[in-house]
Amino acid sequence: MNPVKDPNPCRVIGVLDDGVASLSATALAHLRTADVVIGGARTLALLRHEFKPQARLHDLGGQLKAVPGWVRAAREAHLACVVLATGDPLCHGIAPYLAQHLCVQALDILPNLSTLQLACARIGLAWQEARIVSVHGTDAGEWAVGSPPGHGLYALAQALRGERRLLVLTSPANSPDRIARLLLAEGLGDDYQMAVAENLLQAEERLHTELSPAQAAAMRFAELNVVLLWRLRPAPQLPCLGLPDSAYEQRQPDKGLITKQEVRAVSLARLQLRPASVVWDIGAGSGSVGLEAARLCRRGHVWAIEKNEADHAIASRNHARAGLSNYSLQLGRAPEGLGDWPDPDAVFIGGSGGELAELINRVLQRLRPGGHLVMNFVTLENLATATAALQAASTQAASAQAAPGTLGWDVLQIQAARSKPILHMHRMAAENPVWLVCAHRAHPEEALND
Repeated sequence: MNPVKDPNPCRVIGVLDDGVASLSATALAHLRTADVVIGGARTLALLRHEFKPQARLHDLGGQLKAVPGWVRAAREAHLACVVLATGDPLCHGIAPYLAQHLCVQALDILPNLSTLQLACARIGLAWQEARIVSVHGTDAGEWAVGSPPGHGLYALAQALRGERRLLVLTSPANSPDRIARLLLAEGLGDDYQMAVAENLLQAEERLHTELSPAQAAAMRFAELNVVLLWRLRPAPQLPCLGLPDSAYEQRQPDKGLITKQEVRAVSLARLQLRPASVVWDIGAGSGSVGLEAARLCRRGHVWAIEKNEADHAIASRNHARAGLSNYSLQLGRAPEGLGDWPDPDAVFIGGSGGELAELINRVLQRLRPGGHLVMNFVTLENLATATAALQAASTQAASAQAAPGTLGWDVLQIQAARSKPILHMHRMAAENPVWLVCAHRAHPEEALND
């Protein structure tokens, strides 16, 4: 069934920087007969000779939230309304925003070429398999390793890890040279090549092809530009789960202060991770659990904390080798420093500084519904402290008339044995037993079904 067409839709017209020359006859006719024209100051100036004299103009610069109201008012007054957008309004443009706040039937979208398509055409780069990323957002400053998801370059840093080709819409702050410095900071300076297209379709158009990130980082570019990135060598394909202990640097001389492979695998399984999970790793040690969690949660983020300076440095080096951008590590003693972290879907506690009961209570207060807490212990004392804290939390929840099953917990003991050579044969050598104390914060609907 075809949707009923609106008799007076708002026309959303894609425009390029050669102005009238970029418009079809249909788009130009709508523009010349429009009673209300909405667009950015630069686009309005570019086409100012095409508006009819009595047309009402609205500059949307800094007033995006007002645009749906302007469109709605024009349509209610039966006025012809046009919104001017750059390139393709449906590619990181204004059209999806208008559709969300008005309705699809209220819009007639007349797309143009994207500036990204033009840039690819200029250098002959096939773009059908490329990932498009926009960094046209708030200026969050230069990229630093471990930057959180709120950083304006975070989506790009994530995409760089798994994509062969990227097309990047930039902004005056998040410029090509800043993008190049991100690549260098993440150790990808030799992995990618860059091209920058400046002032497309203008007299000042300029192409910079086959730039290395080191070259681009020291250059300055025109404010109007797009960036193309392509890999020179494939990304390393590491396992998502179950790396051997030898893959991680560990503390010397007492090598082996690490969550062992077998315990690590079961702990991650009990965390019930999802692609977009927010994970806390408290007492990160070598970082093995948090780093493997980051591989499993490609659209999520891991926040890790370690109080020992030497271990923090080791975890940082392991992070650098892991090739991950969704992992933030800080030096500190939990629960201090957790207040600024987003509420978690999963929490792993591999160590505490003597405040275990307080730490458990703090985590349970912040754990999202459906979230999981997993703790590893090798001493009876910590096991007793943890189970007592969870029992008290369960009792307190019940006394507050919370839904039954809101908090559940259990204990699992793991003891693995590994083969060791002895003469021309092999024997089994037992690892230390480890207790996994696991808690689950049920969703309200889960609790009702218990």
